Amino acid sequence: MKLEWMGNHRALVEKIIRYGNAYSNTYKLQRSYGTDVMFSASQIQTLEYILEAEDKEEKMSEMALRLGVSRSTFSKNVKNLKEKGLLEKYHLSGNRKDIYVKPSTKGREVYAEYTEFVRKLCFDEIFQYADNISATDQANFIRILDKLADVLVWYGEKEQEPRKLVKIDPVDE
Repeated sequence: MKLEWMGNHRALVEKIIRYGNAYSNTYKLQRSYGTDVMFSASQIQTLEYILEAEDKEEKMSEMALRLGVSRSTFSKNVKNLKEKGLLEKYHLSGNRKDIYVKPSTKGREVYAEYTEFVRKLCFDEIFQYADNISATDQANFIRILDKLADVLVWYGEKEQEPRKLVKIDPVDE
């Protein structure tokens, strides 16, 4: 059956699906990534966003939203990273409700080791390809990825209809 709804974009859709499946298969696997600490891609992304937002005093809920994960997933990652000594938790004096997280010295060191490892493993080559793409094409590619992420985040949060039991063999009345 020809999938005409994709038009000329079948190869693009196929590669997006392949990437999504490969990523989902490794997202929660604990690996060392060239460091002496085991962590998942989900956890290192959390650490990365915390490092990036360090000067912004961003709350955990705000970082979770920016990363595109649920607050509970973000909180679990923070808990795991704190147990590994990579993060420290804070609250403002007079406000114990809002939690802020900052990288520890060990967290900074591990992240530096990780980035060196993954840069050599795959990003050096990816960046070489990206350097040969026009700024307009890069912006369009980024829009494509943003649109995909927006739809997935929306669909993940969308309340589904309640499930109902449906009789398999209806009785003639």
